[in-house]
Amino acid sequence: MAGASVPKRAMSLPLATILFAGLAWPGVSMAAVAGDDASAWWQRLQALCGHAYAGTLIRAPEGDDTFRDKRVVMHVRDCTADRVRIPLVVDDDRSRTWVFSRTPSGIELKHDHRHEDGSADAVTMYGGTTSNAGSADTQMFPADDETRGVIPGSGQRSVWLVEIHPGTRYTYAANRVGTTRGFQVDFDLSQPVDPPAAPWGWED
Repeated sequence: MAGASVPKRAMSLPLATILFAGLAWPGVSMAAVAGDDASAWWQRLQALCGHAYAGTLIRAPEGDDTFRDKRVVMHVRDCTADRVRIPLVVDDDRSRTWVFSRTPSGIELKHDHRHEDGSADAVTMYGGTTSNAGSADTQMFPADDETRGVIPGSGQRSVWLVEIHPGTRYTYAANRVGTTRGFQVDFDLSQPVDPPAAPWGWED
């Protein structure tokens, strides 16, 4: 998820404040990205594997009803040691998957969008890689070069944030830095729900 500013996806102002402050942390080397905080966050993500959770829309741009008044479910469906794929189902729309990967430079987030026949959407595989160590609760993903090609004009101004609070809340948020246009959805980790059908383009 993310809107044309990052297509139909962005984030709330309180979290945006955290994002802006965290985009560049002086003194944090790339080596720190692979450190304890990133590893702790990754372990929290891995701990969700196999489970599905219902989400609540917290904030969306005015006029964007993509998620409004709809059932939203994330399913931590496919996990390996260095990759976690999380389909995001909105009512009957199974086009979206978050793809998290561990890389030598940090943790990467990509948005895999597909049509019902499984073919790739024109706007897909955008996202970014963490630029600092983050924390056990929160990792931030500034837009990468591929995103600039997929979403013209997005540049490094698009940022995604994912928070994991075990047993409580998973937050996905996105924002175009310097704007008030934002998106945020929170998932209740205290109560797993029945997993949805496989995303479009996947095998059951």
